[in-house]
Amino acid sequence: MKKKGAVRQFLIAFLITAIAYAVLFIVVERMRGRKGPWQVSFGEAAGAPAIIIDQPRLGITNVTLIFEGQSVGRSPLQRPPWRFAEARPVPFDVPYGRVIFLDTTFLPGTVTMQLFGHEIEFIPRVLILDHEEHAWRSGETIRVAPAKTLPITSETH
Repeated sequence: MKKKGAVRQFLIAFLITAIAYAVLFIVVERMRGRKGPWQVSFGEAAGAPAIIIDQPRLGITNVTLIFEGQSVGRSPLQRPPWRFAEARPVPFDVPYGRVIFLDTTFLPGTVTMQLFGHEIEFIPRVLILDHEEHAWRSGETIRVAPAKTLPITSETH
């Protein structure tokens, strides 16, 4: 009889653990995606390449970065926008540059891009442009000057 009691207790503990795991898994998965991904449209504004950043669940809409002094030929605003919802190996190409870091563990996550020599990072708290923080302000237009590059020199001995 004691053996049956121990097996019964083991099965009850196993069922409780399995149910708790399933419930916690569902809760965490919903929390991971509830805010949705960053959405970025690539196009032109004022004759220069531009990106428009949106994250509606955080109240971030129509934040535009215009890359002054750059040209890319014909590039109409792309629809639908790029949605950074799923993990993928980095780096990967996007219009005007590439994504060098992508964390989609809990959306919207973090996206870091290199565009026209600039490093641009989207995190929920702040926009980071070339290692300088800019508060998110919906509808704001940020003009980005051409990136400063070091002159290339060659030496012969």
